[in-house]
Amino acid sequence: MTAHPPGAARGGRGRPLRAAVPFTAVSVLLAGAALTGCGQQRDDDVYTVMNSSTDETYHRWDAEAMERCGEQLGITIEQQSVPAAQVMTKALRMASSKSLPDIVQFDASEMPTFAEAGGLVDLESLGLSTADIPEGIVDFGSYEGTYYGAARSVNTLALFYNEDVLDQAGLEVPTTWEELRESARELTQGKRYGLALSAGGAEDGVFQFTPFMWSNGGDETKLDSPEVVEALDYWKALLQDGSLSKSTVNWTQADVNDQFMAGNAAMMINGPWQVETLNSDESLNWGIARIPVPEAGDDSVGPLGGAVLTVPRTGDEDRQKTAGRIVACMAGEQEQLTYAINSWMVPANEKAAAVWRERVPELDSLADQVAAARSRTAQLGDGWPGVSLALQSAFQSALTGESSQAALTRAQQRATSGN
Repeated sequence: MTAHPPGAARGGRGRPLRAAVPFTAVSVLLAGAALTGCGQQRDDDVYTVMNSSTDETYHRWDAEAMERCGEQLGITIEQQSVPAAQVMTKALRMASSKSLPDIVQFDASEMPTFAEAGGLVDLESLGLSTADIPEGIVDFGSYEGTYYGAARSVNTLALFYNEDVLDQAGLEVPTTWEELRESARELTQGKRYGLALSAGGAEDGVFQFTPFMWSNGGDETKLDSPEVVEALDYWKALLQDGSLSKSTVNWTQADVNDQFMAGNAAMMINGPWQVETLNSDESLNWGIARIPVPEAGDDSVGPLGGAVLTVPRTGDEDRQKTAGRIVACMAGEQEQLTYAINSWMVPANEKAAAVWRERVPELDSLADQVAAARSRTAQLGDGWPGVSLALQSAFQSALTGESSQAALTRAQQRATSGN
């Protein structure tokens, strides 16, 4: 976040969900602008991709991919990077001035808002196939059954653990909620907590709660169900045990990683966007596993994070077709593998993911977690941000004293009313 970020709960490499842009504002702008055609002269052989790769390394990786695809297609592909929080608003301003780029890389959580307003082209109509993409990742890039966004790589959450600390305590890696609670309690000593996670009042916290909610049979359409209440009660139990820091309610996922690396947490819930930082400390021996489940044999269902490449509806069908070919290249098997290995994410394509497992065996558990992961917007589409805000408020209340049932009952009322 998100993720990133989310982050931050992350889409992309962990970027967070952005502030929700009202659907009415999007639809008015797109109806009056993007759908009426291009308002500026464009070079026939130059195509633009707008993304949020402002980080130097990601910008360079994307530039290299665009250069390779441009050479393959006989065109020039230019990159326009803006801060992640500005992608949607920038796209809307460009729509109003009829100057939309040929491709926009949206956080997957934002894509439904643009799609709902009729601003995106069906990628299958442009020749892109979903044959080698797991269903959950197809859903990740779809809105109401139409495939609008191609993911190059995806991420999710997993359990990271300090191998030395667990070995010294004679503990196995926990696989169930009971084992996680017992291990976290035993590993809590001195300034070190057994577990670190983000329960902050932002998308990071929601991103981290979904594996507990979904693996317990809970659902975002009914936040006050017994299954969701039980999941939040589990978090409260960890806090009451002293296994979580009270600062959990303020931590982002980056904060969680800082605590883990500083030796202040024996285990953490986090994502692969932290791997590069973890590897910077050669003395830290860490491992990764699926997030523990309520009962042995249950599926560990985490949230999919990441970004998707989309083709805005500009009114220029020839350019849209070429844009589709650019997306097909950048989201192709080899480019996915290259990008995923650079960024520590998991390729969306199953064939590329199989090679990735062999190349990065230490993250094999992450690939397993991704295979069962879900899109946060699959059920609610552009209604997800409202539910997310309601959950964020519920965490803050429940983890600082209110009952989970009361906090989630209010969250469900808030989500239903839209206030």
